[in-house]
Amino acid sequence: MLTIILVAVAVILGTFGLVKLIDKFIPNKFKPVLNILLWILIAFLGYQTFMSIYEPIQFNKIKNKRYVTIIESLKDIRIAQLAHKEVTGQFAGNFDNLIKFIDTAEFTITQRKDSSILDVEMTRRFGGVETFKDIVVVDTLGFVSVKDSLFKNSTRYKTMMNVPIPGKDDAKFELKAGFKEQNDVKIPVFEASVKKEVILYDQDKNLVNQENQVISTVVGVKGDALKVGSMEEVNTSGNWPKTYGSNE
Repeated sequence: MLTIILVAVAVILGTFGLVKLIDKFIPNKFKPVLNILLWILIAFLGYQTFMSIYEPIQFNKIKNKRYVTIIESLKDIRIAQLAHKEVTGQFAGNFDNLIKFIDTAEFTITQRKDSSILDVEMTRRFGGVETFKDIVVVDTLGFVSVKDSLFKNSTRYKTMMNVPIPGKDDAKFELKAGFKEQNDVKIPVFEASVKKEVILYDQDKNLVNQENQVISTVVGVKGDALKVGSMEEVNTSGNWPKTYGSNE
């Protein structure tokens, strides 16, 4: 973008120089028409220079506003998925199952306390001298609705599959779940995502392509999608920088 601006400024300055040359060397009868054409060119180049600065600024404002809203939805999906894993041992592979789970499932409320019991084997080894061992006793105190625990009186979880983008009501998050083998152990994983080109569907394509090339969360959202979780590694974090809020 800086190169474009410098070129435009150079052309504008060059055009000013032409105006001066015309004023000095061109016959008077041709000056009015040429001057008008040159001033039109100057105005056009000035407008192009302005837009080359203004459009990226507006793009970033729209992008950041949409990212913030979408990230809140991804956080809802993550807490719902973590609850699903806590209760069932795995993540949900589609939104229908995830919503049904929230509507019907319950967390078990437990209480853990330290205790000790007679260690029969060690007592026998020590010739009848009573020896005790420490244990943890887990008592079930009751149950609480997953829905009430996570979302209280809100029903927003029922529409968490929808990507909140103005003017694009049909946009949906893609949700996947499965297992990742690590050290011969199958670990549950999930990923919820939406492509940047969907989020920024009505923006300048060149600027969207630049946004897709981000390679570090230090400067922005890494990759061509906004997502939480991963199917490639054991990770439930989001791929956005913490300037947008916690990604864990």
